[in-house]
Amino acid sequence: MVYLTRIEHFNAAHKLYNPAWTQERNEEVFGRCANANWHGHNFELHVTVKGQPDPETGFIFDAKKLSRLVHEHVIDLLDHRNLNLDVAFLQGRICSIENLVTAIWQELAPRLPPGVHLYRLKLVETPHIHVEFFGE
Repeated sequence: MVYLTRIEHFNAAHKLYNPAWTQERNEEVFGRCANANWHGHNFELHVTVKGQPDPETGFIFDAKKLSRLVHEHVIDLLDHRNLNLDVAFLQGRICSIENLVTAIWQELAPRLPPGVHLYRLKLVETPHIHVEFFGE
């Protein structure tokens, strides 16, 4: 099995809050991330696919095509957006990095061609925080 990783970037704003809670409870749990005026991140998304190289091309999946797929179904929907308000596939979810990475997985996994499987997503929120998701 061979693994290929493509790295993409997007910038987005969000806030962490639970609409069922008071503002005070949200601030107690989420701190400054519950700021009513939002906050933003320069996200880095690592998309890793796995498969066997095609004997005719040597590729698991053309990296340029992978980039186009990621842009069409994820980056173009997230970049320079308010994740809480503007992104349909995040509606009804607390906009944590954990929920964001699982939602991205749900958008990408079914769109890969036969024989190519999403292996891992790594989403970097800050130099100190990132999550990894393996679809489990």
